[in-house]
Amino acid sequence: MTRIAVLGAGKIGEALLAGLLAAGRPASDLAFSERHPERSAELTERLGVASAGVEEAASGADVVVVAVKPQDIAPILAELKGALRPGTLVISLCAGLPTALFEGGLPDGTPVVRVMPNTPMLVGEAMSAVSGGAHATAEHLQVAQDMLAAVGRVVSVPESQQDAVTALSGSGPAYFFYLVEAMIDAGILLGLPRAVAADLIVQSAYGAAVMLRESDDHPVLLREAVTSPAGTTIAAIRQLERHGVRAALIDAIEAARDRSVELGRTVQQR
Repeated sequence: MTRIAVLGAGKIGEALLAGLLAAGRPASDLAFSERHPERSAELTERLGVASAGVEEAASGADVVVVAVKPQDIAPILAELKGALRPGTLVISLCAGLPTALFEGGLPDGTPVVRVMPNTPMLVGEAMSAVSGGAHATAEHLQVAQDMLAAVGRVVSVPESQQDAVTALSGSGPAYFFYLVEAMIDAGILLGLPRAVAADLIVQSAYGAAVMLRESDDHPVLLREAVTSPAGTTIAAIRQLERHGVRAALIDAIEAARDRSVELGRTVQQR
């Protein structure tokens, strides 16, 4: 059985551990490291997974998942360099950081897989994209995909596309939350109680997402099916186009891509 160590037990790290346990992985095959003792104790009590220092957790693992903030990567790599056993697979969940950064700070030949997940991992509905580094084989990618399948859906992309993935799906949930927030405010403006407006919009968002995933129709066709001639929907769409919402969203996602690139460069230059 593959032993997995998760370095960094924030929301994403915790969600991964919980998803693996829910998928049938025994707690004895899992370990995690967390720099805050209170957080470590809380997770061990709740999940039944042992906590350990970075070196101890990594030295006993076949797969090491790094789930720390990008700016915290340097000390983690320093601890890992002397702790990894030959052939240990390192999976990075760190936004913006290329596999070459890990390969340069770890023992020669270490296989690295870069992953961009998103926060719906917390409810088992993540969208994760995986890319292999210079020493990662198809088997290594499959290990990463199988692990992430416990918490959502997975696609494989070239690493050159990871910054775009970060902007689109990594940050994507925030865009939907922002839109839902605005629509709830609109409901309140129109006289609805906040709770009623929230129920209306959240269920509409959920239903629309299910339709998008289960239908073979293009989003344009699904939108057109709601848009009657001279009706309410087309009046709303006209205002969205008048205010440049489509262009603003494209610009926003492009800005997120640029920030992902910048994060990677900044960390590499330190």
